[in-house]
Amino acid sequence: MKLISWCDQNTDLYPDLALIFAIPSGENRHVLNAIRLKAQGVRPGVPDLCLPVPSGPYHGLYIELKALGGRASKDQSAWIRRLSAAGYRAAVCKGWRAARDVILEYLAASQEQEQPGETEQV
Repeated sequence: MKLISWCDQNTDLYPDLALIFAIPSGENRHVLNAIRLKAQGVRPGVPDLCLPVPSGPYHGLYIELKALGGRASKDQSAWIRRLSAAGYRAAVCKGWRAARDVILEYLAASQEQEQPGETEQV
């Protein structure tokens, strides 16, 4: 996946990228494997990627990655809405470059925040 490769290549510039991970929920599976995964808590429509790093007002970032011209399913759109309402940045991105841009924007907001241990000067 080009996006994960880009993240891996840029962890020196953006150390938080080391925490991004894929959520394997949308693959075509053998029926017995799908039943087992459902019992383990795999849910339809969960976004493809998670960056569990707070930034600005958000608790973390979730990305549903689509091919150019692709569309989110009903389940995927519902997850995006629920995650947004729960305080996460959640986006449907068409193509890996769009996802990269969302990640960079998200991380930039994190860098603008006050760093831990800093005191505010008034």
